[in-house]
Amino acid sequence: MKTTLRCTALAVAMLTMPLAHAQNKAEDYPNKAVRVILPFAPGGATDAIARTVAQKLSEKWGQPVIVDNRAGANGNIGAGQAARSPADGYSILMATSSHAINASLYKKLDYSLGKDFAALSNLAAVPLILVAHPEVPATSVKQLATYAGAQPGKLNFGSGGVGTAAHLAGELFNTASGAKMVHVAYKGGALAMNDLLGGQIQVMFANLPEAQAQVKSAKLKALAITGNQRNPQLPDVPTFAESGYKEIDLKSWFGMFAPKNTPQPIVDKLSRDIAAAVADPSVQQRLKDLGAEPIGNRHEEFQAFVNSDIERWRALVQKSGASVD
Repeated sequence: MKTTLRCTALAVAMLTMPLAHAQNKAEDYPNKAVRVILPFAPGGATDAIARTVAQKLSEKWGQPVIVDNRAGANGNIGAGQAARSPADGYSILMATSSHAINASLYKKLDYSLGKDFAALSNLAAVPLILVAHPEVPATSVKQLATYAGAQPGKLNFGSGGVGTAAHLAGELFNTASGAKMVHVAYKGGALAMNDLLGGQIQVMFANLPEAQAQVKSAKLKALAITGNQRNPQLPDVPTFAESGYKEIDLKSWFGMFAPKNTPQPIVDKLSRDIAAAVADPSVQQRLKDLGAEPIGNRHEEFQAFVNSDIERWRALVQKSGASVD
């Protein structure tokens, strides 16, 4: 009997040791710099949102939170690197709706957003705004559709990459309106915006944070914005629904993820701390100033959203006819 009890106690101890070890690691976490892998070029909406939250996390933890831009292949290069990073909480992926789209847009990926990561928190969502270079002879969505339909291939619309929400919005607009604009992909929204301002491309479905300053300074013309209602940052810009294209109602989201097998206590701490950072009044105001809608939810809710969003985008990819060149 004593031997049996000793064996039982030993078995229980062995089973609880990993959990206790993980809990101890979580209590000590982080004790060094945390890297946020951002798979797009600096300067875009993703970069601005990530750096805003990273700064608040650094203040909270008393450790550096370094944003590491790893652009390429529409965010797939950085995401693949993050998936292969040690699952210890010191490498975090900053992903966007583009990564949910990539799950169906690409036939072969070296990572799975739904299977290789634990969702931590959805930081924010931003509407897409249709902007045009001042030389484009259109001041409304319908005028743009008429002009682009009558002159196939004359107008180029840019995006931060093939399969981004901005790209799909443009393809859906072509399909819905009869416009015949040509897509030009860049390695980030900021690069596309630079060429739009320079006149190398003529149109863009931009994330609002990338475009609102240029709209307010009249460097670009804003024709319509996604969402159920007008955005308070640009109240004079009509929604797509008001403009006669209610089917164009896409938004971009921006969230943080940890590699799979990251200990659950660390996932919980990261999720809790990131949500708290987003809830901070100064972060809320900064995100709103950018034109973003702060979210800051927790692991379980965000994971369920990501899983469903991958399927939602799959249907939109098929409808738009978008494909990787």
